[in-house]
Amino acid sequence: MLNNRQITIVDTTLRDGEQTAGVVFANKEKIRIAKMLDEIGVHQIEAGIPVMGGDEKETIAKICKMGLKASIMGWNRAVISDIQHSIDCGCDAVAISISTSDIHIQHKLRTSREWVLESMMKAVDFAKSQGLYVSINAEDASRSDIEFLIQFATEAKKLGANRLRYCDTVGIMEPFTIYEHIKRLREAVDIDIEMHTHDDFGMATANAIAGVRAGATHIGVTVNGLGERAGNAALEEVVMALKYCDNIDLGFKSEKFRELCEYVSKASGRFLPTWKSIVGSNMFAHESGIHGDGVLKNPKTYEVISPEEVGLTRQIVIGKHSGTASIKAKFREFEIDMTEVQAAEVLARVRETAVELKRPLFDKELMFIYEELYGYPEH
Repeated sequence: MLNNRQITIVDTTLRDGEQTAGVVFANKEKIRIAKMLDEIGVHQIEAGIPVMGGDEKETIAKICKMGLKASIMGWNRAVISDIQHSIDCGCDAVAISISTSDIHIQHKLRTSREWVLESMMKAVDFAKSQGLYVSINAEDASRSDIEFLIQFATEAKKLGANRLRYCDTVGIMEPFTIYEHIKRLREAVDIDIEMHTHDDFGMATANAIAGVRAGATHIGVTVNGLGERAGNAALEEVVMALKYCDNIDLGFKSEKFRELCEYVSKASGRFLPTWKSIVGSNMFAHESGIHGDGVLKNPKTYEVISPEEVGLTRQIVIGKHSGTASIKAKFREFEIDMTEVQAAEVLARVRETAVELKRPLFDKELMFIYEELYGYPEH
């Protein structure tokens, strides 16, 4: 348990999230999302890429002037002119990104490790001379030679960089190896580390938490796990996993998670699955007879967190897998007290109908079954 540590949440929905293929936020949506992120407690918002100019730069500048509690970061290449655009917007922090893996250096940048170090150092030196908070991003860190990564972090630290962003750019890591990487980095260089994990193998949140356990101090996230390819570690998952798995309560207004996730879902044009962890509508929907009975007796039997904590409500779903306890509880909502025999008879009809329709039953359909068996109820 890590309950004595403060973890900083860095939300990049407006930058990496918008880099999702096919996603574009309207200017007003970006401003609204920034405000909502600030309201729930996000510590730092990566608001976009100022060097893009036009609407992007203008909107980032507006976000910087909103008086939010969160730090506002601009994303930059390791190029001084990029950083100047972030300064123009009023960003108090900059992310300076450059590849550190040999596959990127050789095939994307077509240069050398020495050039990477020199470019990074010039950019960090300039940013610090302007009084900015600096995150130096090691792109493709998870495929980088660890000794070079240590050298990269050491040189950045010497020039005053505030943190190293460890990027699992192509999402190839798993928690056990990432733990070892971060532990070694922390032992070698006294610099804060941010986990920036992608979900290509479905382990972005797990990898972020593993990094924290190894000594990382920051976690990069996006709402709904939005991001390139399979996306990033999801804000709502990371915050709740820290709270319930590692006893780190960041004090976020998690009751607003569902509202935030729905808004970003609509703004991004990306469907929010009913089975989505933390905020999906099925998180607190119970159909199985055993589960329904347990939850009706004590919600903690099958719910680790309460639905109200993330802005949802509990649902007892009546369908093929329901039991008599759920049937009786559902009909009590209609002010009908059923006997055990009646509940069993209704349940038999419910299962038959659910199989026929291939779905759970609506309240009206349940009442039709009751009326067919017993006539109209008397109140």
